[in-house]
Amino acid sequence: MNSQEPVNTGIVDPARLPFAYEDALNAGDADAVLALFHQDATMRTFTGEVLTDREALRAETVRTIAAQARLTNKPKVTLIGGDTALIIVDWNLEATSPDGTRISPTGTTTAVARRSADGSWQFAVLNCQGTVGSPQWQTTELPAGGR
Repeated sequence: MNSQEPVNTGIVDPARLPFAYEDALNAGDADAVLALFHQDATMRTFTGEVLTDREALRAETVRTIAAQARLTNKPKVTLIGGDTALIIVDWNLEATSPDGTRISPTGTTTAVARRSADGSWQFAVLNCQGTVGSPQWQTTELPAGGR
């Protein structure tokens, strides 16, 4: 497959995108995460870094998976206008920082999705910091083996 061709994600309801992202990330499937993004998508990470190309998105996804991340999304709003959707979700991410400390940032994501020619939806812009800036940080001591 040509890397410039859109991938049919099968997401027919844009409100489902954040949960498909959550499922793919929690499963450790970087390819499935990337399939949720348009080829020209932009992502602002929860740390504030702006990513504008596929390789940067892949690298961020792989780093997040390597940190044993567990993402939980809670829906707030999805508004659809034609082939564009605004999606807002609250999130919590549990992960291990490079120094081994377990972290639990939370925030609100604001995303814009576009409907592809095949009718599926993909992220065009994913802003993990939403409209309020940096997420709330909590360093937690989690029991071995998870939550």
